[in-house]
Amino acid sequence: MVSTPVVLGLDFGGTKIALAVGDLTGRRLSGTVIDSRDGSGDAAAALTRSLAAAHELLAPGQQLAGVGAATLGIPYDDRVELAPTFPGWGELPFGRLVRDAFPGVPVRLATDVKAAAEAELRWGALAGSDPALYVNLGTGLAVAIVAGGTVITGAHGASGEIGYNLRSAADVYAGGDGRTILEHVVSGQALETTGSARLGRPVTAADVFTMARTQPAAAVLTDEFVRELALHLANLAIAVDPSRIVVGGGLVRSWDQLEPGLRRALDAAVPFPPELSVARFPTEAPLIGALALGVEAAGAVLGAEAFA
Repeated sequence: MVSTPVVLGLDFGGTKIALAVGDLTGRRLSGTVIDSRDGSGDAAAALTRSLAAAHELLAPGQQLAGVGAATLGIPYDDRVELAPTFPGWGELPFGRLVRDAFPGVPVRLATDVKAAAEAELRWGALAGSDPALYVNLGTGLAVAIVAGGTVITGAHGASGEIGYNLRSAADVYAGGDGRTILEHVVSGQALETTGSARLGRPVTAADVFTMARTQPAAAVLTDEFVRELALHLANLAIAVDPSRIVVGGGLVRSWDQLEPGLRRALDAAVPFPPELSVARFPTEAPLIGALALGVEAAGAVLGAEAFA
């Protein structure tokens, strides 16, 4: 039987884990989604189940040539940093376990947001844009910076983690426990928490945006959300001078309520205002980016002739 080289893309999130098999162009051939928590909330069990499910996705005759793994937090071989929303995830030897699951197969690791930016740069709304910014508005908040045709990782893999931004001069000398970081105010999780407290009943971030169309109290919440996001996005655009900013993540379902304030702030404050649009893959970009990482990993071994 002639073997067909394929790649795996793994997207590890705090609520779901998405897996896909793709060909050497990154075209998806099959996939599945599993629950991260599965009732137990055990991080190690979730990783074990997902790696087993990835093996099951591979069909007879498919030769695994590369694996791309994207995760919440900053992945290392022996841990995951900055992953507080999934208890226990940070203590896992993430890279080592992924590599051990696919012995002899090259593996690339990335944060979910950087993987999403990789997908948009290779196949989506950031193609041909340099420098550029990818903004993820989901459960958390982060950006990825594209420069020189690549996604910038930073010295520790943590570039673009603006969820930790200082919010005022009063925060300058305060440690992490002595201030409210940006992600605790501007993120889907933050809007759910604040909205539930101020609106007097449990709501999701999507609920708040829906209610804002008719209810003044919810409209105040979304205005505060957009204004603070716009402040930090405008400052980042001034620093980077991007040609384009694209936005992805679950909250872009309310793009018609987000875009006017962001556009207004960029036009008012940035010397050379960038283009602003929704990502081509607004909710699936991390998985598609993981496939792109798998393609890169395979290319390092198979060589350019395999992709002709």
